[in-house]
Amino acid sequence: MSRIGKMPVVVPANVEVTIGADTINVKGPKGQVSTPVCPLIEYEMKDGHIQLTRKDETRESNAQHGLRRTLLHNCIVGVTEGFTKALEVVGVGYRVAVKGPVIELQVGYSHPVLVDVPDGITAVAEGNVLKLSGADKEKVGEFAAQIRRIRKPEPYKGKGIKYTTETIRRKVGKSGGKK
Repeated sequence: MSRIGKMPVVVPANVEVTIGADTINVKGPKGQVSTPVCPLIEYEMKDGHIQLTRKDETRESNAQHGLRRTLLHNCIVGVTEGFTKALEVVGVGYRVAVKGPVIELQVGYSHPVLVDVPDGITAVAEGNVLKLSGADKEKVGEFAAQIRRIRKPEPYKGKGIKYTTETIRRKVGKSGGKK
């Protein structure tokens, strides 16, 4: 039995949930998000809650039970509160700027790197910190990872693009290990 899957998903008053044959659409003040329906799970909506139950007791339906409940919960949290990822640009001469729907990164290459911001995500640059926010947790996380991949932080000086919550394990340089 999935402990997470057994918990009901609370639907706030300002959120509209539509359970279709293929997808579940969630609409709220921050936007609209959808998640696919699993044929092994039954979705039942009653008095402000959505309860997920398995149709059979197979291993696959057991695995999907908690996953589908979490995906639905993420949709509801996304349209009410939203999700945010913050990236920090560390290095001498490294800068980040948001110019309309384009993020301009100067991270040690001979040219600035331009990245288009996808629909549903807003980007704000505050000094050397880039904040990405949106209603879809998967899109925000994937876009943040895509930006981080442009210049990963290196372990010797710590230069690069990193999450603000991330700590870089530093290494001693070439001359630091000799004695």
